[in-house]
Amino acid sequence: MSIDNSLKSGSGLTKHRNVLTRSERVAKLLSTGKFDIDSGNPTGLPKVGNRKVVTGGKTKKAAATDE
Repeated sequence: MSIDNSLKSGSGLTKHRNVLTRSERVAKLLSTGKFDIDSGNPTGLPKVGNRKVVTGGKTKKAAATDE
């Protein structure tokens, strides 16, 4: 008997998340310099975009030209 695709574990179940946790948002803001630990207000964090980066993909083959 084989295992169902939805029950497989591993990196295949990792999906892109649009919502970041507070610690992830603070880390991202610190790296861009938009949040200061000393004077920053932890309750009013600005929004942080989390875009999925597409790396590569299939390339279309060039149409063959007759010479």
